[in-house]
Amino acid sequence: MAAKIQTRTSLHHCHGHGKALKRINELSSSMSGRDIKFVYSSTDRPKLKSPHLVCGFPGSGYVGKLAVDHLIDELPAKHLVDIYSGSFPPQVMIKNDGTADLMKNSIFWWQSAGVDLLLLTGDSQPANPDSEYALAEEVLGIAEQFGTHQVFTLAAYITGVFVEKPKVFGTATDTETVKEFVSHNISMMDSGSITGMNGLVIGIAKLRNMKGMCLLGETSGYVVDAKASKAVLETLLGIIGIKVDMTNLEKRAKDTETLIHTIEQQMLAGKGGKPLEGQPLQKPRDTGYIS
Repeated sequence: MAAKIQTRTSLHHCHGHGKALKRINELSSSMSGRDIKFVYSSTDRPKLKSPHLVCGFPGSGYVGKLAVDHLIDELPAKHLVDIYSGSFPPQVMIKNDGTADLMKNSIFWWQSAGVDLLLLTGDSQPANPDSEYALAEEVLGIAEQFGTHQVFTLAAYITGVFVEKPKVFGTATDTETVKEFVSHNISMMDSGSITGMNGLVIGIAKLRNMKGMCLLGETSGYVVDAKASKAVLETLLGIIGIKVDMTNLEKRAKDTETLIHTIEQQMLAGKGGKPLEGQPLQKPRDTGYIS
């Protein structure tokens, strides 16, 4: 079945079908910061029952992205659509097979007897606020078509220090959900803000009468943090009631731990074990915003 391409600029819609060359021509024509283009795997859409939308946008420590990428690989989830935008950085991403592709976000789907999922991962977040709002609206519009009622974003809670066991922090768009945090060992956020798509998606979800929750893994913000990703993913799985093999993510978490220990050793000067000049003290900083 041929791929389906949808191009949206503001409120104007264009629809097209075709093979690879036509796809390239359509994607390359008049791509601007206000354009959002969709390339579906098939014209046939899966029949899902009120799937949860789980978003893992790239951000500090790649906490959310690593978690969702692991989920996509282990379920495994099936590809639904690639989302291209002129607001993504002007570059291509090189794949393991040597090929290159424009930066994009992608949505995958998974279906089971009890839980259906839409999973969003991406190479980048939009570069400006207008495009962030536009992308959030479009992503939620897709989820709405499938009957989504619950939206999750996975993000980083930046403290500026390394920790052995990352906590999971959370916020939600309704008080009933917040009350459930205790049973899942989630530390409730009571101040600050969540920047970028991770905050925007759940905020707009509320306006669309969907429940929104952001789960944030405690991280230094200095390294790609698979330990924080693992903590966030385990919490999410407990909430939605599914199980996946965590072996690969656990290996990456151990690699993160090794890297952190190496950095900590480099931060110590001489036998006295004092921090090097200019290095942060081991004390959490006041986080005015989270991403």
